[in-house]
Amino acid sequence: MRILSTARPSNGDRSPHDDFLALSPIVERHARVVFRGLDAEAREEAVAEAVAAAFEAHVALKARDRDPAAFPAMLATYSALRVKDGRHVGGRRSSRDVLSRKAQQRRGFRVEPLPASTRASFDNLYAEVHGQQKQDALEECLRDNTQTPVPNQVAFRLDFPAFLQTLTERDRQMALALAEGHLAKHVAGQFGLTAGRVTQLRQRWQRQWLVFQGEMELLPPTSRPV
Repeated sequence: MRILSTARPSNGDRSPHDDFLALSPIVERHARVVFRGLDAEAREEAVAEAVAAAFEAHVALKARDRDPAAFPAMLATYSALRVKDGRHVGGRRSSRDVLSRKAQQRRGFRVEPLPASTRASFDNLYAEVHGQQKQDALEECLRDNTQTPVPNQVAFRLDFPAFLQTLTERDRQMALALAEGHLAKHVAGQFGLTAGRVTQLRQRWQRQWLVFQGEMELLPPTSRPV
């Protein structure tokens, strides 16, 4: 059995920088005020950077036989300013680094995460001219298809637009809406049809696509159109 001692370490066992623990809350409170305008994640990162910068300054001052506890407010202010200037403990980021806060502030831009999904509502997709083309461009940038062989991807990107040109304008927009993942009932409401009729059209377009690809022979027309 291992017995752990709960006795506090003697003064001889203390680290020479243990007195920074009394300064750390002061630095953290000041940093939270300075960086209160940032989002939660960025604020926590900036506060941690400020505390690290304060500890680095604390070590440097002790090495010069100066007492950092004599001016805690100045230490907290200096640490926050150092983080705002883009300087980090262990180095500084390049002003050309797009992830650097300093570069973003200097050049007036910000970095945001890409959308988790490229799906767009039908109204947003067709409310503006070239809305579909813009959506296609976005999906082209975000899609990383590792399932389909590249030759098949190329063939589809060439054949599918050509196939859409064989449809009427209304059918083309309906087919694109369904391809985007919109439900049949939503597409039906947009075009004044029933959901059943949209399902019938989708089945017909599927057969036409197979014929267009040469995977199915053209069937003779039936007496009852689908």
